[in-house]
Amino acid sequence: MAETTVYVANRIVTMDRARPTAGAVAVDGGRIVGVGTLDEVVGALGASPFVLDESLADRVILPGLIDQHLHPVLGASTLATEVIATEDWVLPDRTFPAAHSHVEYVERLAVADASIADADEWLFSWGYHQLWHGELSRQVLDSVSSTRPIGIWQRSCHEFFLNSAAIEALGISEESLPTDPAVRATIDLVGGHFAERGFFAFLFPLIAPQLLSLERLRRGLHQMVRYLHQNGVTAFNEPGAILVRGAWDLYQDVLGDDETPFYSFFLTDGRGPAEAGMTHEQSLERAERDLARAPSGKVSFFAKQVKLFADGAIISQLMQMKDPYLDAAGNPNPDHHGEWLMTPEMFEDRTKLYWDEGFQIHIHVNGDLGLEMVLDTIERRMAENPRTDHRTVIVHFANSTEEQVDRIAAVGAVVSANPYYPVGFADKYGEVGLGPERADVMVRSRSVLDRGVPLSFHSDLPMGPSDPLAMMSFAVNRTTVSGRVAGPEQRISAEEALRAVTLGAAQSWQREQELGSIEVGKIANFTVVDADPLEVDAASIDDIHVHGTFFEGRWFPVPEGVSRTSAGTSPGLRLLHGSPVQSSSSVPHTHECICSVARLIVESLAAS
Repeated sequence: MAETTVYVANRIVTMDRARPTAGAVAVDGGRIVGVGTLDEVVGALGASPFVLDESLADRVILPGLIDQHLHPVLGASTLATEVIATEDWVLPDRTFPAAHSHVEYVERLAVADASIADADEWLFSWGYHQLWHGELSRQVLDSVSSTRPIGIWQRSCHEFFLNSAAIEALGISEESLPTDPAVRATIDLVGGHFAERGFFAFLFPLIAPQLLSLERLRRGLHQMVRYLHQNGVTAFNEPGAILVRGAWDLYQDVLGDDETPFYSFFLTDGRGPAEAGMTHEQSLERAERDLARAPSGKVSFFAKQVKLFADGAIISQLMQMKDPYLDAAGNPNPDHHGEWLMTPEMFEDRTKLYWDEGFQIHIHVNGDLGLEMVLDTIERRMAENPRTDHRTVIVHFANSTEEQVDRIAAVGAVVSANPYYPVGFADKYGEVGLGPERADVMVRSRSVLDRGVPLSFHSDLPMGPSDPLAMMSFAVNRTTVSGRVAGPEQRISAEEALRAVTLGAAQSWQREQELGSIEVGKIANFTVVDADPLEVDAASIDDIHVHGTFFEGRWFPVPEGVSRTSAGTSPGLRLLHGSPVQSSSSVPHTHECICSVARLIVESLAAS
């Protein structure tokens, strides 16, 4: 039997600038062995036998779409709850509509409560955010149910709310609260609110058996696999992976399954060893142990790539900003400030360690003051120990200045941005926190590309949708919840956006010789869609349907009836135009570092 298959398509978008489009592609042994017109491909095969497959003749073949950065366990655990968020989530078996106001949020909780037959079963929900959903408390949750335990995981994953039944079920009382005043200060038992250390250090160990059982995590991870597939994802990276006994086995079992049609890549964590007081030698040994788990394959670690952190998160507005945060009246708010996730001193020490050892460094940074610190540090590294093609990755890239983009280009760094930020948050953050001028120019994609800086996109799932076509639409249109365009001068072309979720992402991982484009010799990873995103109207990119993917040359169709679109909504993570909720003058004082939550989850897994 012939091993080579030639696929004919309506159009093949290659991302190869030497041949941007083609009509046929030949695959053998999981690799691409021919690209061009049908006659060219057949001619190149010569006397070699092949099978001609015309089943995709009316489809469009794209390079396998890539999510440069997401968090599988956190995505699995949050999306396995009753999702009530600021936007729709379209999952394989169900679409969770957004809630746009306090009243709507509470009504959704009541409906979810009524749908659970077992009176003793917990109701868990993720997605709540004060700026959209108003104030939440133990008393509000008691109005939904005074008998069923209810737990609400805040959108940033750093806060949790309980009703009275849940507090009673967990045996929490004033007497049981921690005596450490720093932890105690982050717990409001009367209001049922646990934030930061009050959540991580106190509540999480108590609630983990209910919230994060092995069965729930496994089910959530399987759901995430189907979710990524319906959105055409063929590879992702988990940066700063924190693994303990049990977590890697779960990854290998689910993500490494023969029926999982994508690569799961991991980076070692550089922040955890620093916080734990590990020496430089111990930290490097930790990175070597991570790589030794799986140096290659479907589920594997990247060699000599590490994740570090600068400042706090955009969702909690704890970025380190040059200019003050603003209140609802547009005045500086002295009570609102950013946080460092690694102190500048720790960041300096660890960047020097990994830089001098030849690591590629991926850096979480969201504020323009945070970015200033990062760029100052990279410039010192380059002055002390110049490196060519170091590809230091500026991750998230929420807030910046034009001068800072110049500096990114000058030091040879690359950018992996989250294009959802201006779409999902510019309206609210223009009202509270940043003001409209700073909010609208979040994620300066046009400025980055105009300087020749390589650009890729990521979702940071569950902070945004792991949906590369939606990411493209966000970057090309920058249309917010209210229907306006945030920072129109920062829009980019469809071709540039497609590159950011294909070849640009592969380049940020140093995998451009294997992934990201349809060229002879590369791995045969494709995403098959019903329309060319480079040809449709910009507003229609988010309407494109994914029919399936090829992973290492093997066809994985999206099941019949499953789509990144659903009845009554647009694809991906859809922003509905609901009535605005009155903004609070304060923002929950949390910083978001997904890896700290992931650490708790995997520790819970190990104990289960």
